[in-house]
Amino acid sequence: MAAKISSIPPALSLSRKSRKAEGGGKLRAMGRLFPSFVNYCDNCLTAHALLYKRRRLISTLAWDGAMPSVGRGWQVELSTGWLEWLVLGAGRELMLFASVGILLIGLDDLLLDALWLATRGQRRGETASAPPIEGRIAIFVPAWDEAAALPAMLCRTLAAWDGEDFRLYVGCYPNDTATIYAVSQLVARDARLRLVIGESEGPTTKGDNLNRLWAALCADERVEARRFAAIVLHDAEDHVHRHELALYRQHLAHNAMVQIPVVPIIDRRARWIGGHYADEFAEAHGKDMPVRSRLGLPLPSAGVGCALTRSALALLAMERGGCPFSSDSLTEDYEIGMVIGAYGLGARFVDAADPAGDRIVSRGAFPGRIDAAVRQKSRWIAGIAMAGWDHLGWPGCRLGHKHRSTGRDLLARWMLWRDRRAPLAALILLAAYAGLILVAAGVAGQLLLGWNAIEPGPTLQWLLVVNALLLGWRMALRIHFTARLHGWREASFAVARAFVANIIAMLAARRSVLLYWRILRSGEVVWDKTDHSETGLAVADAPVRVAMR
Repeated sequence: MAAKISSIPPALSLSRKSRKAEGGGKLRAMGRLFPSFVNYCDNCLTAHALLYKRRRLISTLAWDGAMPSVGRGWQVELSTGWLEWLVLGAGRELMLFASVGILLIGLDDLLLDALWLATRGQRRGETASAPPIEGRIAIFVPAWDEAAALPAMLCRTLAAWDGEDFRLYVGCYPNDTATIYAVSQLVARDARLRLVIGESEGPTTKGDNLNRLWAALCADERVEARRFAAIVLHDAEDHVHRHELALYRQHLAHNAMVQIPVVPIIDRRARWIGGHYADEFAEAHGKDMPVRSRLGLPLPSAGVGCALTRSALALLAMERGGCPFSSDSLTEDYEIGMVIGAYGLGARFVDAADPAGDRIVSRGAFPGRIDAAVRQKSRWIAGIAMAGWDHLGWPGCRLGHKHRSTGRDLLARWMLWRDRRAPLAALILLAAYAGLILVAAGVAGQLLLGWNAIEPGPTLQWLLVVNALLLGWRMALRIHFTARLHGWREASFAVARAFVANIIAMLAARRSVLLYWRILRSGEVVWDKTDHSETGLAVADAPVRVAMR
């Protein structure tokens, strides 16, 4: 045997030595590049080597009969060794990934909070001498399968805006006979209502329905030789404010688009699912939208409580071949606000009060079941973060380089990033909750099975402390904005509803990916609408008082 060993060719032995040296050099290089990772792996290997020797000793003693009572314990220890390694390692990595992601998103939110605090009390200058716009206002209400909610909305709107010069266009489909029959008697009795039945069977898309209403408006203008002054967007379940049109007339004299706050109606029977919309809209329309408006950035239209000048829609119609609304989009209202801002046209978010001190807002019912909420939010994510990226890209100013403002373009693209970060935020949330579950499993294994203690390390500890402070600040703001609109009783539910919102966001992100993939494969976009029903809540018509900002 010694002769055979000594007869190994020198080249082969050198090759082995060189490969060993090369491997050692690679490990040393990795140690210099990733010292913490290599140290972590060394610690894990050392711990598991000691554990393996201990188990071999116990197994030998048990086999020899010296320790007859530890055989079953050894089997349990051997079967859970791999599980300990998986739970502790995966939990640590998931928590590290989630902590870094939460920190970045938290700093992003903190920057917007700083802008909100810095711009509080500021108002964009407007020419006071400009009189309110005059002329008839068109109200667009697209409808598909809205027989339960639409008649009540039309009655409320006609009563609230009695004496105003407007015409309400209702868009229906020829195969939606229930909705047509539900509103036909109202249309026959009131000349302010105009029923528009499209040629295509529904549902198509909301943008396509709005384009048919635009075509009907243009046809009426040619017949009557009278031009409309503005177009207001509303949905079939909305509760309008009696001073809403007067506010639009005042501010459309200076802007191409005006958006008022949207306040969800909180159904006491669906306080957790439907109530989280109230928390999110209270913060978004109490902080995000005012900041965009004060900085002169493009405003996303909410699709309800939004008014546009007729000239602005005509400009978009010329750009899009006669159709101002994107018919292949799930969020045509969001896109129209972005395009108006890209043209440099003025847009303003107006949070005002009527003479009685009630806030001029648009109120509406939102889903109260988790499946309906996931369906609605997945449409928003797919339309804004995915398909909206395809339609809009990262737009700058469309007026040419001489009108371009680098700072304004950067701020506008930052806002686009905030609008489109929902899938990434859902992934980070999923990692955070999965990491928490694994950490809890590790603690249980430490108490019950004698696993090693979980040691987060100084970096992860620092991240957890900073994220806890950011989370506390975020929840304080959420409580503040909810209390402003809905009172302290609803604000007391805001922290718990944040967990509900996170669960819905993760489920909606998953469905949005499937929805977007289906759109890419089929090339067809269908109106993925939210089911509405008449709530009949007395609180729906209650005024929203002005609160301290």
